Amino acid sequence: MNTPSPSGEQIEIAHGEQRAVVVEVGGGLRTYTAGGRAILNGYSQTEMCVGDRGHPLLPWPNRVRDGRYEWEGRSLQLDISEPELNNALHGLTRWRNWRIAEREPARVVMEEVLYPTPGYPFSLDLQITYELLDDGLVVTTRARNIGLDAAPYGVGFHPYLQRPDASLIDAAVLTVPAAVELVADERLVPLSRESVAAGACDFRAPRAIGDVVIDACFTDLVRDADGLVRFVFAEPDGSARSVIWFDDSYPYVMVYTADTLPPAERRRGVAIEPMTCAPNAFQTGEGLVRLGPGDTHQARWGINAG
Repeated sequence: MNTPSPSGEQIEIAHGEQRAVVVEVGGGLRTYTAGGRAILNGYSQTEMCVGDRGHPLLPWPNRVRDGRYEWEGRSLQLDISEPELNNALHGLTRWRNWRIAEREPARVVMEEVLYPTPGYPFSLDLQITYELLDDGLVVTTRARNIGLDAAPYGVGFHPYLQRPDASLIDAAVLTVPAAVELVADERLVPLSRESVAAGACDFRAPRAIGDVVIDACFTDLVRDADGLVRFVFAEPDGSARSVIWFDDSYPYVMVYTADTLPPAERRRGVAIEPMTCAPNAFQTGEGLVRLGPGDTHQARWGINAG
C-alpha cells in the first residue's frame, strides 16, 4: 500500500521551463522551479511542512497577542497555536484539506470554505489561484464573506527564496524597498514604528545579507510606476536572481532569515512574506479588512525568476 504524502495530494502545473507543485494540505506552494533552478526553499513530498514553507495564512497572517480580540461588540478568544509565545499564529487554514476547484496545465484553483469556530465565528469562501505565465508565477487570493456578519480579515503567504545551490543566504544580495520597520517585543508583536534608515535592516539599496538576523515586519513600501513593489534576492555576481512582487493589496512585508528553523534548514532561505495587515491586526486594526456580508477581497503577488 502506498503511504500518503504528509501534504496530501500533489498538484503539478507547468508552463515552458517552469514547474510548481501545489498541495492539498494547507493549499500551499511546495515547490517552484524555473529553467531547472529551484526558486523556493520548499520541502519534499515525503515531509511535513516545516517553518510554514509556502503556506497561505488565512484569515490573518502573523500573530494575535494572547489570541484575544474585540470585534464589533464581541470579545473573542482564538486557540493558542504558538504556545511558547502565547499567541494565535498564522490563521486557521494551514493544516486543512483544500480541494481543487479548477485545474488546467498551467493553472490550479484551490478552494476551502472556512466555517465558524468559537474564536472566529464567521464564514468565508476562500480561493487561491496559482498560475504560471511567461514571466513567472502569479498567486491570486479571493475571500468572500458568505455569512451574515461582518468579519475581520487578512491574508499573507510564506514563500522562502533560496540560492541556486541551496547554500547559506549570507552572501546573497537582498533588496527590500521599505522605509519603516514595525519594531516588535520579545513575543514578536509590534510596539512601535521606526525608520530603517542606517539600521541593520536597511536593505533599500541592494546589499549582502551577511550575518544580519531578520524576523521583522516592514511597511511604507516603495512601489514602481506600475503600482507593484518588488523585492530582489540575487547572487553576488548577478548570475541569478528572483523577484517577489506584491500588488497594492499588500502594504506590509515580513522578512525572515530562518534563524529559528531546525539546524538543517536554518538560513537556507529568506522568507519574503506579503501581508495585507500588520502583525496583531486583530487587536490594533492596522491594515485589517472589514469584510461585510457578501463582500469579496482580492490580493495578488508573484515571483519572476531571471
